[in-house]
Amino acid sequence: MEHKEEKKIKLPLAAKIFIALLLGILAGLALQSHADLAETYIRPFGTIFLNLLKFIVVPIVLFSIIDGVISMSDIRKVGVIGLRTVVYYLCTTAFAIVIGLAGGSVFSRFFPVLETSGLSFQETEGVPPMETLVNMFPSNIIQPMSEAIMLQVIVMAILIGFAIILAGEEAAPAAKGIHSFGVVFMKCMDIILRLSPVGVFCLICPVVASNGASILGSLAMVLLAAYVCYLVHMLVVYSAAVGLLGGMRPLDFLKGQLPAMIFAFSSASSVGTLPVNMKGCEKMGADPEISSFVLPLGATINMDGTAIYQGVCAIFIAACYGVRLTPGQMVTIVLTATLASIGTAGVPGAGVVMLAMVLQSVGLPVEGIALVAGVDRIFDMGRTVVNITGDASCAIVVSRQERLREQRKAAK
Repeated sequence: MEHKEEKKIKLPLAAKIFIALLLGILAGLALQSHADLAETYIRPFGTIFLNLLKFIVVPIVLFSIIDGVISMSDIRKVGVIGLRTVVYYLCTTAFAIVIGLAGGSVFSRFFPVLETSGLSFQETEGVPPMETLVNMFPSNIIQPMSEAIMLQVIVMAILIGFAIILAGEEAAPAAKGIHSFGVVFMKCMDIILRLSPVGVFCLICPVVASNGASILGSLAMVLLAAYVCYLVHMLVVYSAAVGLLGGMRPLDFLKGQLPAMIFAFSSASSVGTLPVNMKGCEKMGADPEISSFVLPLGATINMDGTAIYQGVCAIFIAACYGVRLTPGQMVTIVLTATLASIGTAGVPGAGVVMLAMVLQSVGLPVEGIALVAGVDRIFDMGRTVVNITGDASCAIVVSRQERLREQRKAAK
């Protein structure tokens, strides 16, 4: 009888992922002198797992947003939720860049003086604001899905959802079909997520094997500064938002968010973490129709972790060039990074594009990016954790605010 009871004990997914993460780090450290083996024989399995996630993300986003919009059954309600979401993301991004600048300033005295002559960096052109606006709207139905252009997928899903609401009874079969497809792809996502521990191990091991020595090098202090700021932002800003506006204990939120955090850290992909994040938010009490709208939008435009990275790296690069930033320049960085977080949405390597914009805005040499480019992947792992945690906090906050709005409406 005891033997049967022991068999029933199962480790939760978060524990399995965490164990896989630790084993991946240990294996990576052991393989530092044979990083090529990790890249050749271990990374491909991590890539297979990421490919499966990429395959499932577009249908999950498309059908969950359409289903979410239909379930709200009120176009004005969608508008209110969308406005709240964008305002929340802009506010938390502004806080993030302030924390990044403050943290960078505190750590600046410890930043090493590096040789800055002979640096070169190939600047990536930023996307003009009007082009970003145009690029949000799809020109056909296939391309956004085949190329995973997430902003276009979101716009397409909202339009289809609105059309089904407006069509009324005639579109009832379409609404039912979309809900059914959503259920099918969610089940497909469950199957893929069972492979998470293997995927996490295979993704983290080559990163540690290739970059282990770099972490201990001259850039250790700037990495430490960034990670301290990441932690402060999550513990202060998100905890305050969830506690005051979301009606949830911050500790419960961080505990519920742990599986998504671990997954984001190893994959360094906000979009790839989306299925895990959606599941976690629903377990924490976020309304499914709201989380299915807020999270895909956040994975595309919310870049709090990237904003912190801008602040820390701007201070670091300025220190390396012997430049002291003025308060006016710091305000410019806050405004530029906050607006650029949406302006560079969906651009590959968005963090580097944003950093180039920020450096140019205060007259720092763009070549300074070469100082941090070598360990960008390690920065990226931390900033992805911050980004997806910000998305989840928004889902919790908007869900609570919407429930309160409905209660006030019913009381009238």
